Amino acid sequence: MRFTSLVLMLLVLAALSASGCSTYAPDAGHEVVLIEKPWFFGHGGVNSEPVRTGRTFVAFSTDGIDVEMRPERYEQDLPDTMTADGVPVSFHAIVTLQVTDSVALIKGFGDRWYKNNVEQAFGQFVRQAVRKRGMNETAISTTALDAIDAEIRDNLSRFIEEKKLPVRLVTMTVGRANPPDAIKNQRIETAAQEQRIQTEIQIKNAEVQRRAAEEARAAADNAYRQAIGLSPEQYVQLKRIEMVLKVCSDGKCTFIENAGAVPTLNVR
Repeated sequence: MRFTSLVLMLLVLAALSASGCSTYAPDAGHEVVLIEKPWFFGHGGVNSEPVRTGRTFVAFSTDGIDVEMRPERYEQDLPDTMTADGVPVSFHAIVTLQVTDSVALIKGFGDRWYKNNVEQAFGQFVRQAVRKRGMNETAISTTALDAIDAEIRDNLSRFIEEKKLPVRLVTMTVGRANPPDAIKNQRIETAAQEQRIQTEIQIKNAEVQRRAAEEARAAADNAYRQAIGLSPEQYVQLKRIEMVLKVCSDGKCTFIENAGAVPTLNVR
C-alpha cells in the first residue's frame, strides 16, 4: 500500500514537472543565461551554457536572463562637473560596451552589472579628467576634449580589465561641455562687444583711407594745374569742359550761353 502511494506521488510530480515547463527563444544578437532553482533535488545555480539560438525548454523553476551581445550604448548626464578654475560645466557622456561572456557576466556581476559596477566609476573618471583643465579650454578647445576622451578611455579600459568584467569598450565620448547659462550669456555679450569694436575700427579705417585718397587726389589735381600753368579758376573751367565733353559725347546736348546777360521776358 505504501509503495503504491509512493509511486503514485512520483507519477503526479512527474506530470506536474512535464506540464510546468518554461521556454526561452532569444532574438538574434541575444543570449539567455539560465539560472536553475530546483524545488526538490540539486543545488541549482547559473547554467554554464547560455541559450544562443532556437527554442529551449527548461524546468518551471529555472529563470532566464536575456543578455544583449551586440554593442550597447549607455548615456550618462554629468551636471556640475568642476573645471580647474572652479566653473561647473555639464556633460552628456556616452559609452558603448559589448558583452563578451554572458554567463560569466551574470554569474559574477548580475543583470544590473553596468549600474552597479561601471556607471559610478565612469562618472568619476570624467570628473577627474575635467578637473585638470579650465572652463575655456574644456568648452572650446577640440584638442582638450580629445585629450579628456583619451584619458577617460584609458582609465575605463584599465578599470574593466582589473575588475575582470567580461565586456569590451567599443567607443566613448564625453561630448561638448555646457557651461552655466550665466557664463553663456557673458560670452555672448563679450562676443557682441568685440564685434562692435571691430566694426567701429573698420569704419574708422575706411574713413581714414577715404580721406587720404581724397587728399591725394586733390594734391595730384593741384600739381597738374600748376604743371600746365592754369589759375585755380581756369582749372575749374577746364574740369567743367571735360565733364561736359564726357556727358555729351554722343552729341545730343544743347548749350545756351548768354555771357552773363539777364534774360528778358515779353509781357503782354
